[in-house]
Amino acid sequence: MSKAQNDVVITGVGIVTCQGVGKEPHIALLTAAEAPKTVVETEKFKPYPIHPLPEVDWSQQITKRGDQRQMENWQRIGVFAAGLALDDAGLKEDLEACGTMDMIVAAGGGERDINVDTLIVDEGLKRNDREVLLNEKLTTELRPTLFLAQLSNLLAGNISIVHKVTGSSRTFMGEESAGISAVETAFHRIKSGESSHALVGGAFSAERLDMVLLFEAIGSHSRGDWQPLWSRDVGGITSGSLGAFLVLESRAHAEARGAHIYSTMSSIEGDRGNRGAGNLEKRLERLLEPAHGLPAESTAIFSGSTGMPDLAAREKAVLDHQFPGAAIRGFGGVTGHGLEAHFTLGLALAALAIDSEAKVPPFDGGHEKSMSTGTKAAVVTTVGHQRGEGVAVLSADA
Repeated sequence: MSKAQNDVVITGVGIVTCQGVGKEPHIALLTAAEAPKTVVETEKFKPYPIHPLPEVDWSQQITKRGDQRQMENWQRIGVFAAGLALDDAGLKEDLEACGTMDMIVAAGGGERDINVDTLIVDEGLKRNDREVLLNEKLTTELRPTLFLAQLSNLLAGNISIVHKVTGSSRTFMGEESAGISAVETAFHRIKSGESSHALVGGAFSAERLDMVLLFEAIGSHSRGDWQPLWSRDVGGITSGSLGAFLVLESRAHAEARGAHIYSTMSSIEGDRGNRGAGNLEKRLERLLEPAHGLPAESTAIFSGSTGMPDLAAREKAVLDHQFPGAAIRGFGGVTGHGLEAHFTLGLALAALAIDSEAKVPPFDGGHEKSMSTGTKAAVVTTVGHQRGEGVAVLSADA
């Protein structure tokens, strides 16, 4: 592969999942001889299993107690992971670089006031004028600051405050598609020369009753005991608390400062549309075209499948047909599904696998093949639980 000065390269990885904090435990996971251990919480939200956040020393990346206190957990996770990525790229203390860095974040809304929600539901059982009731409670029970705490762009704001990343800032909302669009935007800004370096990523807190309710409302949350990703038959989604941020740079910018390059991102595209009548399959096949020609034995496919049985089966059928013999890894089975942060998480794992030439062990032994050689290229997919698909292709920077 020929090198160009505007190639988009990954130079920083910040990652937090139930498997651990930082890149080291995730490299260990990717290079292990056997499937990683399952870290799952089955009692707290019973009957819904959740992949919990590991123990995190927030002060390692958010030094001021006041900053920690004023953030909700999804913001803390994101700010922490962003700091890890900046540290890893060697840019954390470079005020000039941080001051000109693009920041593109994928985020959902903030956490709800569960007590007020419960109060409204309980009172609603006793009254028929529920529209009046709702207005009464919204004007008397909600704290004014709650509305500020729910703003999705507060994650970007807190990263700016804590880490001094003060270049342009964009926040995308829209579930899994938000994460795809965030990375796609950063990629094309760098590729076109509009930007030289960017911080991109997202965070998700699964340990929230309101998020469990939202997944269950559409019948998509797993129930009972944990099951491997490709083997699920009820609901399908086991969500996970996680954060994943990347530092992306142009090759020229990275090489000028002697940065370590994990991998080159050669293509990325997101799309969405009706999934009936074979449209999902046609769209995935088109999105996967840039990956054709990659050697099967050294290519790992990191699938961001939700685990929802029908969608998972349709995606895997396309991947098996397009890349016979390639190793497919449903990473959400070991980290949980991270909604807005899920696509960036897949890219982070893929970059680490390529950099360490990992023979990534099967995450679901019943449905995934072993690798015979180390990873030199990766395909990362995400198929949203309701809508939105994305594919990126990474390769070793040889």
